[in-house]
Amino acid sequence: MSASGGTKAIVAALAANLAIAVAKFVAFLFSGSSSMLAESVHSLADSGNQGLLLLGGKKAQREATPQHPFGYGRERYIYAFLVSIVLFSVGGMFAIYEGYEKIKHPHEIEAWYWPVGVLVFAIIAETFSFRTAIKESNVVRGKLSWTQFVRRAKAPELPVVLLEDLGALVGLILALVGVSLALVTGDGVWDGIGTLCIGVLLIVIAIVLAAETKSLLLGEAAGTDDIEKIKAATVDGRTVTRIIHMRTLHLGPEELLVAAKIAVEQHETADEVAEAIDAAEERIRAAVPIARVIYLEPDIYNESRAAASTDPAKSPGGSGH
Repeated sequence: MSASGGTKAIVAALAANLAIAVAKFVAFLFSGSSSMLAESVHSLADSGNQGLLLLGGKKAQREATPQHPFGYGRERYIYAFLVSIVLFSVGGMFAIYEGYEKIKHPHEIEAWYWPVGVLVFAIIAETFSFRTAIKESNVVRGKLSWTQFVRRAKAPELPVVLLEDLGALVGLILALVGVSLALVTGDGVWDGIGTLCIGVLLIVIAIVLAAETKSLLLGEAAGTDDIEKIKAATVDGRTVTRIIHMRTLHLGPEELLVAAKIAVEQHETADEVAEAIDAAEERIRAAVPIARVIYLEPDIYNESRAAASTDPAKSPGGSGH
């Protein structure tokens, strides 16, 4: 996995979640708090999720084969999608079930100092993990807002870890509020309500992650900036006079396919066109290094046919990307 895959952020989140899961489960055993049980399962699920992200990154590094000629870069998208499913089922649905049971059959929290102490420790640990994820994301985020970064990122690991850590922090605060209200009022229902809120939060985050990773699995085009760079690099103004139409597709977070029909001068020889195509490919790779698979088809631009065509992809005079 490349640096942009956020390996450091994943490892930091994994270490924090394993320590927190153990602490929360011990607190549940001593206190009987349903919030603590839901949060311990949440942290355990998060630990498994980080393991899935690391496994996906490892599998994505395999070399291309005749059966998979474009490689295995999309493995990272598949494992990120699995993370959203685990977060929804193991994290969210379990917490909702536990919250419902606690509201239906409330009981007092015993040894209150255990859940409170563990929650404070967990908030500190998750804050460290979240801070690491933010720092790693800022390296590749550029001028994008956080919402834009989550929606547009082609490497799924950092958005996943960011949303997981954010959900964990908010969930811990909800658990602390629920436990505190249960202690102050002597009514265990508040602990169940806190657990229920945690479940709803996790399901919302899981749905957001599933929607974004589904888009990546279906196949996304290059970002707007990269498309403009590719266009500028393709046309040399001499042999290659314009792009008739172009398509881009992410084969993985760091591998881009570029297919374009380019206009060449009618009087150019086959050797000159071949040299121009080779030169254009070099310029494209220099401008956008992740453009590793490039197919350029030469054609003669015909303005009248372009004006009459309704489908740019089928016309030598079409345009667009």
